[in-house]
Amino acid sequence: MIETQTFPIQGPVLLRPRVFKDDRGAFLETWSQRAMDAAIGPQRFVQDNESTSRAGVLRGLHFQLDPHAQGKLVRVSRGAALDVCVDLRPGSPTRGQHVKVLLNADEASLFWIPPGFAHGFAALEEGTVFNYKCTDYYHPAAERTIRWDDPELAIDWGVRDPIVSLKDREGFAFSDDWAKPR
Repeated sequence: MIETQTFPIQGPVLLRPRVFKDDRGAFLETWSQRAMDAAIGPQRFVQDNESTSRAGVLRGLHFQLDPHAQGKLVRVSRGAALDVCVDLRPGSPTRGQHVKVLLNADEASLFWIPPGFAHGFAALEEGTVFNYKCTDYYHPAAERTIRWDDPELAIDWGVRDPIVSLKDREGFAFSDDWAKPR
């Protein structure tokens, strides 16, 4: 049984699986096609990714252009992260708005980010392990990055002086034409 939470922005869903804890530790079901179909609808996941980050690392905001847009089902298996997705869908009444959720290993929540959203996260603990299931393969020519600190998006990442890659520092502005490669 998975508990779900939706948001004012249509599409993203937070999923909370049952975690069974006792004096030995904990057990949870990390994947069930039946449960995911019921929570977010049938998806075809083709690639799993994992990153490990130091506390204060900020990764994002990443997305891929159509026809290679990716849906992502993400979770933290060690540590904690503030996860953010931004609505990029043309014509969406919430375009440019974002959803933030706290993901941590203890709660084992999963966050569904559908295609049409940029995604990023800030690691809040040392050695945070972030896992992704993606609905399309990585296509370098389709990859884009929007600046994590774009003033138009005004995202409070909850991290002072984040550690950010050069690629993420040199990302597009939200108002740019992302179709052109950099």
